[in-house]
Amino acid sequence: MSFHYQNKIKKFNPIIIGRDLKPSNIVVKSDCTLKILDFGLARTAGTTFMMTPYVVTRYYRAPEVILGMGYKENVDIWSVGCIMGEMIRGGVLFPGTDHIDQWNKIIEQLGTPSQGFMQRLQPTVRNYVENRPRYPGYSFDRLFPDVLFPTDSSEHNKLKASQARDLLSRMLVIDPEKRISVDEALLHPYICVWYDEGEVNAPAPGPYDHSVDEREHTVEQWKELIYQEVMEYEMTHNTLNSTGGRTAQQAAADNGDEHVEAAAGGGATQGSSSQAQQGSTRR
Repeated sequence: MSFHYQNKIKKFNPIIIGRDLKPSNIVVKSDCTLKILDFGLARTAGTTFMMTPYVVTRYYRAPEVILGMGYKENVDIWSVGCIMGEMIRGGVLFPGTDHIDQWNKIIEQLGTPSQGFMQRLQPTVRNYVENRPRYPGYSFDRLFPDVLFPTDSSEHNKLKASQARDLLSRMLVIDPEKRISVDEALLHPYICVWYDEGEVNAPAPGPYDHSVDEREHTVEQWKELIYQEVMEYEMTHNTLNSTGGRTAQQAAADNGDEHVEAAAGGGATQGSSSQAQQGSTRR
């Protein structure tokens, strides 16, 4: 689950904010192992740099980002809620055509936020928001009726549609100060059946050494670096000859011949296998 990913990145110091969670950045293997892709927009929480509003694909963009309020790690919780709701409904929850329409789509369904929330907006933004038509919003029973859920669960027969709705109602909260946290979400009745103490509290990976990507390498050097990375991975993960009958050396050599030349010839030094493998571990 994305909450496990969220909890794991909290172990880094400082905390990482993904800032671009969306369905196309999530992959699931046949054994239901989930990984998060593309940390190109990721930033660290508490940074002294201004957090730009031009992050997150529009449909999954949290209200505080749309309204230029600044944001923290639970900005990703909103995105997870949008993804979960999309899976249940079978369509995008808030398909705005631009950032203004995006805000309108949100308040039409969830309702106009409180006056206390309005007071925290910048004056020009508050003036616009307060002059929009007021919407009462819909209940989550109406937004996500029982008919959208399976009649039962063969694996976890205690899960109920009402629990899913409750979780959604805590994630899709316009005011970030009232939105559920990662730790709280992990203990929610709809999520805790998948809770794995060993996974959630596993040691964080060591810091990544960027020096290999900051130097120029020849094609042969890139091949050697990739080969070493593959062998190190096999030794630490006990994956012997897991490439369909071909040896790791053959797989590494093929990979080097087919993919490394373009990276080295084009000067794309940041696409090394080392970085890709470390990124996979982090996700």
